[in-house]
Amino acid sequence: MARKNQLRKQRTGTIINVTSKKQQSDIIKALQQVIDYIDQKFSKKISLIHKPEWRLRDIVAELRQTYPDVKFHYHFESSSIRPDGGILCIHGQRDDTLTYPILIAEVKNQGTNDLRVAEGRPRQARGNAIERLGKNLIGLRTALMRESIFPFVCFGYGCDFEDKSSILDRVATMAMFGDLNKTYLHDEGDGKFKRGSFYFRPEPWSVEEMADIMKDIAERSVFYYFSKYGEKHFQ
Repeated sequence: MARKNQLRKQRTGTIINVTSKKQQSDIIKALQQVIDYIDQKFSKKISLIHKPEWRLRDIVAELRQTYPDVKFHYHFESSSIRPDGGILCIHGQRDDTLTYPILIAEVKNQGTNDLRVAEGRPRQARGNAIERLGKNLIGLRTALMRESIFPFVCFGYGCDFEDKSSILDRVATMAMFGDLNKTYLHDEGDGKFKRGSFYFRPEPWSVEEMADIMKDIAERSVFYYFSKYGEKHFQ
C-alpha cells in the first residue's frame, strides 16, 4: 500500500478532506486549483464539499428516494466507490439528502513496455489498470441516472495508450464509443448516453492541463444544477 497523506483545507463554505496516494498527487494539485476557481466564480452562491468516497449505501438510499418503485440492493455497509480525485459536490438545501457532484476525477497510468525495451528486456502482456475503471463507471452512472450530466473525467497515460495500441478501444468502449480527448458533460441521445470524458495519451498530463479541463466540467456542472433546481436551492 502506498503511504497515505491527508490534505485538509477549510475556507469560505469549502471543506476538502482527501486521502491521496503518491501517484495521485498531481490530480490532487489540479483539484485544489479547481476548488479555488469555483470558490471565486460562485462566491457565496454555493457551498462545496469534497468526498474521498461515495458509499454504496448512500447511493442506494438516493436511488430509492428517486425511484421508489424500483428495488435496489447492496451487501456491505463499508463498500464504496473511491475515485482517485474523489467527488467534488455542491450542497443542496438543508433538508436535501441528495448528492450533487460537479466533478468526479480519475487518473490511470498503464504500460511499461517502453521502459522494458529500453532496458533490453522482452515485452510483456499489456496490463489491465484501465479495466478496473469499469466497476466505478457502472456505479457512478447509475448513481447519477436522475441527472442529465455526468461530470466524470479520467486522465490516462502510458505507452499502452499510444496510437497503435488496441487498448484504446477498451477505453472507447467504456466511453460508450465517444471520442477520446474530448469533454462530454451533458447526456446525449435523449439521455441514453451518459459518456463522461476520457483523456488518454502516452505522455503524462500536467497539473495545469488537468486543472483546465476539470475547471470547465465543474463550472458547467454548477450552471446545470442552477438551471434545473434554481440558485436558491444551493444557498
